[in-house]
Amino acid sequence: MKAADLMTRGVLSVDPRDSARKAAELMLRYGVTGFPVLDHGKLVGMITQADFLRRAETGTAPDHDEPAVSDAGPLAGAYTRSHGRTVADIMTRDVITISAETPLSEIASLMARRHVSRLPVVGAGGVIGIVTRADLLHAFLAAMPKEPSPPLDDAAIAGRLKAEFERQPWIPNGSIEFAVDRGVVTLKGTIRDPRQRNALRIAAENIPGVKQIVDELHEAALAHPR
Repeated sequence: MKAADLMTRGVLSVDPRDSARKAAELMLRYGVTGFPVLDHGKLVGMITQADFLRRAETGTAPDHDEPAVSDAGPLAGAYTRSHGRTVADIMTRDVITISAETPLSEIASLMARRHVSRLPVVGAGGVIGIVTRADLLHAFLAAMPKEPSPPLDDAAIAGRLKAEFERQPWIPNGSIEFAVDRGVVTLKGTIRDPRQRNALRIAAENIPGVKQIVDELHEAALAHPR
């Protein structure tokens, strides 16, 4: 799946000369978390709900007492964002964009790594769409099977589980053993982190035909320096 498959077209936008109040009102009116900022069709920034978190009007602006001279630039920038009246004053200018061909995996990675909830999709003619976290939620629901898969027999379950274990880097080679008997999976071996226990359970539960998980895993005692 690519950006073109799930993006919203006909994107609403604001002008950098619009008031911050207008941008906030539009977000609430249309139930969106942000807008691209277009100046005569050119993408120049993004304004989102996050840009209204630290505002003088709500008493949430950053409070700096006697800042050092070296901090003047960043502090002035923070003042502009918390007291500015126009979209241009408070918008994010360093905009991360994607193309219509950007794969879903890269989109998800960008959103997680850069802590953004929406990505403008840019083509030859400028902004052609936008992908939001809500679009990824729709993709998740579309990918989930509506009906459960037919159950596998023990041999097929064992083969599927073995392949999954071999794919996962958090399972050291040979550290985990398992047995499958009439749909009951018994897990044995040593783990070094309690989160591995849950992940191993989920790996087994996701296989059609698994009825029960028997946990016989042991957590290794980590040596502490004296």
